[in-house]
Amino acid sequence: MFNFFFLSIFAAVIGPPGLELQSTNGIVKVKVFPPEANQRKKMWINDLSFKYNLVFWENSSHAQLQNKIVFPVDTIDDLAPNSTYCFKVQANLPMEGKKGLFSPISCVQTTQKVQDLLCATNLSVVALNMKFQLLWGAQGEQEEVTYNVQYLLGYLKKLNDDYSDKWLSVPTCENISSTWCNFSSIITTTAFYYLRVQARQGHNRSCLSREVKVDPLKTNGIGPPGVRLDLSDTLLHILISPPGGAEDELMRDNYDLSYRILYWKNSSHKEEEVKQKEVKQTIATVSGVSPSSLYCVRVQAFSKPYNKSSAFSQQECVHTPADESSSLFIFGIFMAALLVVVVVAVALVFVLYHAYNKIKYVFFPSCQPPLNIEGFGAELFSSLYLSAAEEPVESCCVIESMITEEGNQIDFTDYKHSKQSSRDSGNYSNDDNTSGSKGSKETLEKETV
Repeated sequence: MFNFFFLSIFAAVIGPPGLELQSTNGIVKVKVFPPEANQRKKMWINDLSFKYNLVFWENSSHAQLQNKIVFPVDTIDDLAPNSTYCFKVQANLPMEGKKGLFSPISCVQTTQKVQDLLCATNLSVVALNMKFQLLWGAQGEQEEVTYNVQYLLGYLKKLNDDYSDKWLSVPTCENISSTWCNFSSIITTTAFYYLRVQARQGHNRSCLSREVKVDPLKTNGIGPPGVRLDLSDTLLHILISPPGGAEDELMRDNYDLSYRILYWKNSSHKEEEVKQKEVKQTIATVSGVSPSSLYCVRVQAFSKPYNKSSAFSQQECVHTPADESSSLFIFGIFMAALLVVVVVAVALVFVLYHAYNKIKYVFFPSCQPPLNIEGFGAELFSSLYLSAAEEPVESCCVIESMITEEGNQIDFTDYKHSKQSSRDSGNYSNDDNTSGSKGSKETLEKETV
C-alpha cells in the first residue's frame, strides 16, 4: 500500500492552475490559484512548493511569447497601452522535475497609464558591507512633497493570500523630504525584501512607485579589506581586517571570505614581478624577504559561493631592516676609515708643527745681534747667512804709556776698552789697536835706553 502511494505520486500529473487577470493604470494584476485548490482531497499537499510559469503575448499577427516566473499574486508591467494580451500559466515542481498542464488561455485589454509627476522614479539599491541605501528620483519641481519608504517581507508574496495590507514603513524613512533612505536597520540575511516609495503632497494626493527587490547577500557588495604589515627576521606578516571591520560579523560569517594578496619588491632600479597568494585566514606570511628593501602589499576579498569580489585595498608598504652581517661589515669599514683619518691627521699636525718651529727660528730668532752691527740697518738682518749661535767675545785694551823726567816712572793708563766680533770670518780684527800698541812700545823702549 505504501509503495503504491509513492508510485501514484511519481506517475501523477500536475493539473492546470487557476488564473485571474485585472487591468489597471497600464499594468495587469495576476492572481494564480494552485492546482486542486477547490478539491477536498489533494494529491499535492504543499501548495507553496509550486513555481508558476506565466506565458503571455500580445494578441496580434506578429505576437512573441514571453515567460515570467510569478508569485501567486503578482503584476505585469511594461505592456503596450490599449492592446489585448493573452495569458496562460503552468504549475511546476522543479525539485522533482515535474511540469504541469497549462491553464486555459485568458485575455485582457490594457489601459493607458496615467503619468503622475508626483511618483518617485528610478528606484535603485546601493549596498556595501551590509549597509543598504535606497535611492530614487523626483519628477520635476514639486512643492511640499514628502516620501514614505515601505517594505514587504518577501515570503509573503509566496503565499496564496493578498499581501496588499502587509506593507510596513521603514522606521527612519517616514515623511522625509530627501530622495534617499538608509534601511539597514530592517535587513537580516535570512530573508529577502521588496521596497517601494509612497510620495505624498498634502492630505489627499499620493502615488506609489514601482517595487524593487532586495536579496541582502546577493545585492550587497563586498568592500576592500584593511591591511597592516609587520616584520620579524626574514618574514613579512600581513594582517588582514575583514571588509566592514573586525566587528562586522555579518560579512565574516555569511560570505565565507577568502583573500587574494598581491605583494612585490618596490625598486626604483627595475620593475619587480608581482606575486600572488590566496589565503582564507586573516593572517598571511611571506618568507625570504630581502634586507634593506621596500615591500608593498594590496589585498582583495572574494567569496566563491556568491561569486563576488571586492576592490583591492590601498597599497601598504614596509621597509625591511638591514642584514646584521652587512651592518657589521659596514661598521668595520667605517672604523678603519676613521683610524686612517686620525693617523693622517696626527702626521699632518706633526709635520706642520716642525715646519712652524723652523720658520719661526729663521725669520723670528730669539737672540739679539752684537752691538757693533746694531746700527747697520735692517739689511744685515735680512741676510740668509746668520750664525746659529752667538760667538765668544774677546776683550781688548789699548795701553798708553807716559814717562816723566822727574820720576822716570811709567804710568799705564787704560786707554780704550772694546769688544768686537766679526760674523764674516769668525775672528776678531784689531789691526789699528795693534799698530798703535807697537808704536807705543817702541817709544817706551827708546826712552828707557
